Amino acid sequence: MLFRALAAAAIIAVTTTAAMAQPANEPPRERPRVFTAADVFNLEYADNPRISPDGRWVAYVRVSADIMSDRFRRSIWLVDSQGGVHRPLVQGSGSYGSPVWAPNGRAIAYVANEGGAAEIRVFYMDTQRSAILARVPGGVSNLTWSPDGRTLAFQSFIEEADADPAAMPRAPEGAQWNAPARVITSLVYRADGEGYVHAGFAQIFVLPADGGTPRQLTYRARNHDGRMSWSPDGRRLVFSANAEENWEYDPVESDVYALNIESGEVTRLTTRDGPEGSPVLSPDGRRLAYIGFDDRRQGYQVSELYVANADGSNPRALTARLDRDVVNPQWAGNGSIYFLFDDHGVTKLGRISANGGAVTTVLSNIGGTDIGRPYTSGSYSVNAGGRWVATTTTPTRPSDLTISGGRRITALNEDLFTGKAIAQVEHITAPSSADQRPVDAWIVRPPNFDPTREYPLLLEIHGGPFAAYGPAFSAEMQMYAAAGYVVVYANPRGSTSYGGDFGNLIHHNYPSQDYDDLMSVVDAVIARGNIDTDRLFVTGGSGGGVLTAWIVGSTTRFRAAMVQKPVINWTSFVLTADATNFFAPYWFGEFPWEEGAQARYWARSPLSRVGNVSTPTAVMVGEEDHRTPPSEAEQYYQALRLRHVPSRLIRIPGSPHDIAFRPTGLIAKVRNTLAWFAEYGGPALPDAQTGIAPAAAPGATPATR
Repeated sequence: MLFRALAAAAIIAVTTTAAMAQPANEPPRERPRVFTAADVFNLEYADNPRISPDGRWVAYVRVSADIMSDRFRRSIWLVDSQGGVHRPLVQGSGSYGSPVWAPNGRAIAYVANEGGAAEIRVFYMDTQRSAILARVPGGVSNLTWSPDGRTLAFQSFIEEADADPAAMPRAPEGAQWNAPARVITSLVYRADGEGYVHAGFAQIFVLPADGGTPRQLTYRARNHDGRMSWSPDGRRLVFSANAEENWEYDPVESDVYALNIESGEVTRLTTRDGPEGSPVLSPDGRRLAYIGFDDRRQGYQVSELYVANADGSNPRALTARLDRDVVNPQWAGNGSIYFLFDDHGVTKLGRISANGGAVTTVLSNIGGTDIGRPYTSGSYSVNAGGRWVATTTTPTRPSDLTISGGRRITALNEDLFTGKAIAQVEHITAPSSADQRPVDAWIVRPPNFDPTREYPLLLEIHGGPFAAYGPAFSAEMQMYAAAGYVVVYANPRGSTSYGGDFGNLIHHNYPSQDYDDLMSVVDAVIARGNIDTDRLFVTGGSGGGVLTAWIVGSTTRFRAAMVQKPVINWTSFVLTADATNFFAPYWFGEFPWEEGAQARYWARSPLSRVGNVSTPTAVMVGEEDHRTPPSEAEQYYQALRLRHVPSRLIRIPGSPHDIAFRPTGLIAKVRNTLAWFAEYGGPALPDAQTGIAPAAAPGATPATR
């Protein structure tokens, strides 16, 4: 605590509250002409759409930023298939999600959280009213109707008493003692976004659809937390779980199980070494679809679509030739299976025959549900007749809903973006200097781009590292461009959506030639013109933070850098991250104490190159980050300061690894980056409300503004 307090005293951070407030005596400002920090609070996007059994209606989660609570609030809306009728199903001060249509289309079950226990509710289409079926203290996940509409199944966490091997004496009545010691015996005891994990496990329950008491079906000390699917007769549920011996030490493993609703008997259906997840039975109950792969202990492994008999026998891979990750399979009748997959940074809706064959791309440009950065994302649903709905995006709009036939049925942000100049995005490819492999990249130019001018260039690097950017809306990229930067983001080797070979070019070799890929992208953008080569800047978060720190330890071409939520020392990281059972076995293939391993861990640690750094480099991290803990950022900041390299440590209070999980976190991340770069030749920090930069001092040159 002492060292934390000392470090906090040295932090210099840019606050957004004062900049966003307008003095009472100031005349009204005109409508901002570009995307501003304040506009983050006006963004909305569609998520988790569910099409009705008859295809006439879509229930979806509408996400909007709440300026008073500093949260992204979730409500449920209904829209008809023509987009003409659009109304709220439920909204309020709580959070509402997981809408699921009853098989007859007359009701929608959903989950409500209004400050206490989660509630399972049902909205009735005829009365337009909701009823509370059950209050569930342990939360609700994977809510699903039985085929006859009489029962709902769900999963909930059942907390158990924490270990207490050294009980304290009884406290006197009225005494105010400290909380008891937290005694930890589990291998994984923290989870990013949740904090310290309570003892207990996720169990399966059923609940009468007309109300009553939830009945617990599973009791084993395992997490029964995977997707569930009913058999047509309503007598069985299939689900996935990591439930075998050694489960704590085998984080990738999961199997498909069948649960007898009456007896509670659980039968294992799959047995291979590797995950089987997202199981779903065909409507006739004869076949089982799921996703998975043979576990080869690699950093990246492509998930394939499998179809087996309902008892798990005779499994066949349907998408081996696709060489892309398959997500969220859903049956459309008994003959076709729909799913999502990413291809060259673009999320697509695919369809394949249950008997195998070629994959048909039904829809592209799905996404827009990760509004901070342009990651691949998105969701969809399909009914038995093959009618589908999906979230779709463009580089200038977060997700809206698109329905079968390609009709867009929502326009959630037209009121915000009308009249604004929005940065446009151009796709390019650049051959890597390492081996001439083409690298996908996207250039975001400032609004009202002037082709006669030169602009500073900002390289923004995605995390993961096994993840992908694409042509999706990004509030962060829009704010960087509106501040006067040409922004470029890319998918270097290791990125997903390019197949297993490309992803594993960094297997046990990260960072490495992904650095060359990124430098080649920068060179390609410069070659296209309009870039001030004396004003290059770089930033990235998580895996992008790793690469940003690696870059400034390898070159001096950048004027300034912002390293966000990085890994700096692989030895300390694999032993302090929340997924400590995963990173060493899969990303290194050895533990740091094994013979010769320490040299390999150190060679891949950005801290090993801090002696080369002269670039002004700030460091940012969430104070509640359990994925890349604050100690990683602090190591780097302290090393930079000890070397007299200009630096700054920016800690975001209450933030997990996803700093943008609150609207102010997203804003603070961007504005602190812009402020740091402005001190080293970047454009002046624009007003958070209007987007207008302060007037330049008389005689100032563009390089010093």
